[in-house]
Amino acid sequence: MEQDIMSLSGEQCFEGKSPYSSDSEVLSQGDKEYDDILELNQFDGLPYSSRFYKLLKERKELPVWRAKGEFMDSLAKEQFVVLSGFAKTGRSSQIPQWCAEFCLSVRFQHGMVVCTQIHPQQAVDLALRVADEMDINIGHEVGYTIPLETCCTSETFLRYYTDDMLLREIMSDPLLERYGVVIVDQAHQRTVATDVLLGLLKEVVLQRPELRVVLLSATKPDPKQLNLFTGSALPDIHLEVPEVGEVVYSSTGDNYFCSALHLVLEIHRSEEQGDVVVFLVTMQEIDLAHDILCHEKRGLPPDLGELLPIAVHPGQSGSLPVFGEEAGQIRRVFLTRSPNEDFFWAFSSINFVIDAGLEKRYVYNPRIRTNSVIIQPISSGQSECRKHLAGPTGKCFRLYPRERQLPAKLCPRIVESDITSTVLFLKRMEIAGLGHCDFIDRPDPGGLMQALEELDYLAALDNDGNLSEMGIIMSEFPLEPQMAKTVLASCEFDCVSEVIIIAAMLTAPSCFMVPPAELKPEAAQCHMKFQHPEGDHFTLINIFKAFKQCQQDTNCNEEKWCQGLFLNHAALLTADALRTELTDTLKRIELPISAPAFGCRGNTVNIKRALLAGFFMQVARDVDGSGNYFILTHKHVAQIHPFSGYGAKSPKLGLPEWVLFHEHTFSEDNCLRTVTHITPEDESKDILQSTLNHGASQNKENKRSSNEEPQEDQASDRCIIQ
Repeated sequence: MEQDIMSLSGEQCFEGKSPYSSDSEVLSQGDKEYDDILELNQFDGLPYSSRFYKLLKERKELPVWRAKGEFMDSLAKEQFVVLSGFAKTGRSSQIPQWCAEFCLSVRFQHGMVVCTQIHPQQAVDLALRVADEMDINIGHEVGYTIPLETCCTSETFLRYYTDDMLLREIMSDPLLERYGVVIVDQAHQRTVATDVLLGLLKEVVLQRPELRVVLLSATKPDPKQLNLFTGSALPDIHLEVPEVGEVVYSSTGDNYFCSALHLVLEIHRSEEQGDVVVFLVTMQEIDLAHDILCHEKRGLPPDLGELLPIAVHPGQSGSLPVFGEEAGQIRRVFLTRSPNEDFFWAFSSINFVIDAGLEKRYVYNPRIRTNSVIIQPISSGQSECRKHLAGPTGKCFRLYPRERQLPAKLCPRIVESDITSTVLFLKRMEIAGLGHCDFIDRPDPGGLMQALEELDYLAALDNDGNLSEMGIIMSEFPLEPQMAKTVLASCEFDCVSEVIIIAAMLTAPSCFMVPPAELKPEAAQCHMKFQHPEGDHFTLINIFKAFKQCQQDTNCNEEKWCQGLFLNHAALLTADALRTELTDTLKRIELPISAPAFGCRGNTVNIKRALLAGFFMQVARDVDGSGNYFILTHKHVAQIHPFSGYGAKSPKLGLPEWVLFHEHTFSEDNCLRTVTHITPEDESKDILQSTLNHGASQNKENKRSSNEEPQEDQASDRCIIQ
C-alpha cells in the first residue's frame, strides 16, 4: 500500500483526482476481498488496532463526514477552502486528518499540516484525540506546540498550535515553508492573533501558490473574512446539523445567576439523563456557582446519583476530561463562560444547556492606558453555538426573552485590545507602515498611535519609526514590551536573576488562590509570611524562592505545601517553566545573567531601576496621605488593591508616597495591583520628574534631556553589545 501511495504524482491530486482510497473505502474493500489480511496504516505502515475500527465507526457518524468528498475535491482544486460547522460536527478533529491524507498523497513535498487553536488545552486535547483516531503516536506523527510546551519531532506531519505560537514561528520562517496546509480553526472568535495570522497568510500565499489555507468557523464566516484572500466571496462548505430538541425562553432580568442554579437542581431532580453546561458571565460567578452547588448537593437524595459541578475557566488546563467519556451515575455540571463554546466538542453526554445570554468583554482605552469592562449580550452566532451543544434530543434554556434582538456579530478583538505587542511583532516582520498586513478590520487609530508612542518611549523604534536593535531583542521574549524592556535593563543593573522571576510570576496566572469566605483570614495570614517591605514585586520573589526550596527538599510535598499556603501550584509550575524559557532566551542572544543577590540593599535598588526602565508610565503618588494615588500619565486617582501588601494595612498609615504599579483595574474596582514603593530622592528622581512634567505627549528626544534617561540609553547600548 505504501509503495502505491508514494508512487503517485502530485499532479494527480491537484487535478482533483482521488489518488488513494479513504479509510472507509479501504476497510470496505478489506471486508469483501481480504477478510484474512490485516489492513496497514498508510501513515506508519503498521496494522490497524481494534480501537481504530471502533473509533472509525464513531467518526463516520459525525456530520462532517457527509462533506468529506466535497472538502477533498475543494482542497485538491482550490488554494483556499472555507468550512463552517458547530463544535460537535467534528470539524476540528477530522479536517486536519483529511489534510494529512492530502499531503501524504503528494509525499509531503509541499510540507506538513498545522492547525491553530485559541486555547492551549484545546490544542493538546485535539492532538491526543486525533493521534488516537489515526492509530499513531502522539509526539511522533501527531503533536502540539503551546506556550512553554512542545510535543513534536522533525517527523511530526500533523501539528496543533495555538495561534500565537504559530505567529512566533513566522518570525523565523516568514513563508511557512515547512507547511503544505495551514488550518485556521475558530476563525469566528476573531482574536487578535487569528486576524493577524490571516492578514499575513494573504501575503504568504502570493509567494507560495502551492500552499493550501483552510478556514474553519463555527458559524458562517463574516463576508469580510470570505473576501480577504481573493477579493471575492469564497464558497463556504456548511455542515448541516439537526435542530435541538427543545428551546425554552424565560425572562429573568438581572437574576439569571439564581435562575441558572435553580434550573440545574430541577434538572437533577427530574432524573432525566445527561450532563449540563451552564454559560455564566464572569469568573467570580463560575466560582460562586461551583461553591453553591457543592453545598446544595449534600442535601439531595442519594438515589438521584451524584451531582458533580466542574468550573471550566478559559485558559486553565486540566479542568476537562480529554475525550468526554461517559460518567455513569454522575451528572456533570460544567460551569463556564464565553468564549468556551468549542470546549465541549467531544462530549456526547451533554443534554442540557443553560445560557445567560451575556458575556464580559475587556475594551482597551488608549487614553487612560487600561481596560474598561463591559457586560453585553452575546451574538446570535454564539447563541446558536451554545444551543447546538444540547444535541437533537436535548434542551436549551435561554435565560432571556425570545424577543431580545441579539447582535449579528461582535466587535473583533483587534479593535478593542491593546495592540502594542502586535505592533512590535509586525515591526519585527518588517511591516513598517502596517499597510502590508491586510487586516480584516483595521485597528483603532487611537490604539495604534498609542502603541507606536509606547514603543518609541521604550526605545524599541529608531528615529525613522523602524524597529531599533533594542526593539529586535525585545521581540525575542514572550513578554509584553514593557516587561521585555525591564528584563533587558536588568542586564545592565546586575539583577537579571531576580527580574526574570518577577517577569515569570507576573506573566503566569496569579499564584494566589481565592479561598472560601470562611478561610480568607487564614489565607491572608499565610500570604503575609512572604510579604516584603519594599513591595509586591519583591513578595513574588519570596514566594517563588520558597517554592523552589520546597521542590529541592525531598521531604516536602510541593502540592500539599501550596495547598496549605493557599498558593496555586499550577501557576507556580508555569512561572518556573517561563523563567527557564527566559533564561534560555538570554543565553541564546548572549546577554549577561548576573548571580543571585536578592536581599542586599544594592540589589533592591537595582531591581527598582530595572522596573522603572520598563514601567515608568505606571507611576502614582499619594496626594493626600490617605491612599488616594494620583496616576501621573493620565491624571486619574485610584487606590491600592486590598490584596496588596500595602492595601492590607488598616488604618492606612505609613503608605508609600510614590509607587510603581503593574496593573490598574479601572472598571472593576479602580485599584492598583502589584505595587512597589519607589522614592524620588534616589535613582528614580529624574524619571518621575520627566513623567510628571511631560506625560505621554513628549517625544523621545525631549525625554532624554533628563540626567537619568541618558544613563538608561547607555545601559541599553551596553546591554546590546554584550
